[in-house]
Amino acid sequence: MLHKYFVYITANLYRTTLYIGFTNNIQRRLSQHYFDSQNAKKSFAGKYGCVYLVYYESFEYPKEGIAREKQLKGWRREKKNKLIADFNPTWENLNTQIF
Repeated sequence: MLHKYFVYITANLYRTTLYIGFTNNIQRRLSQHYFDSQNAKKSFAGKYGCVYLVYYESFEYPKEGIAREKQLKGWRREKKNKLIADFNPTWENLNTQIF
């Protein structure tokens, strides 16, 4: 059975704050971020309104995805910006591609 795991990056409305996460259900996770932001939850994504998907990668095995998430979290902002811009040049909201 093929499993899908995702590493994703969400941003706030002005693309000034990024959140990097890992999940096996990206639709559910994005919904959680959205509802957290609407309810002013104290989670990082909720607090800063990081509900706009700007980047994602899929993996067959969770260990690969977790390792990639850790790698991306260790990068400087400039390197993250380049990764996003190479994948999504206009930093458009990709939520509609997932739902």
